[in-house]
Amino acid sequence: MLMVDLCETKIDEIHLNGALERETVPNIWKELTEWKPKSTQVKVDLGHVNRIDSAGVVLLLHLIEHAKNQNCHIMLAFVPDQLITLIQLSNVESLFADHLITQKVE
Repeated sequence: MLMVDLCETKIDEIHLNGALERETVPNIWKELTEWKPKSTQVKVDLGHVNRIDSAGVVLLLHLIEHAKNQNCHIMLAFVPDQLITLIQLSNVESLFADHLITQKVE
């Protein structure tokens, strides 16, 4: 099950935990579309995402676009290797290029 924690800090943060896949994406998308960023940059922490599929990749792309439409820039942190592989296989590196913080999950 995916959990979302929308934190209000100096720089807004979103923490995603669990699986980000076809079964969980619809519920999480409902919550994220209602979210209104309070800053111009938001960090999305993916460090506790244990599984992701193509639906999760699309969700992240839509989240980036949703934030952009509200003058907010999304930065993805602690990006799992599985997501990097999916991005490469899907040939969408250019869409994520300005949104990745290059940190490894410990």
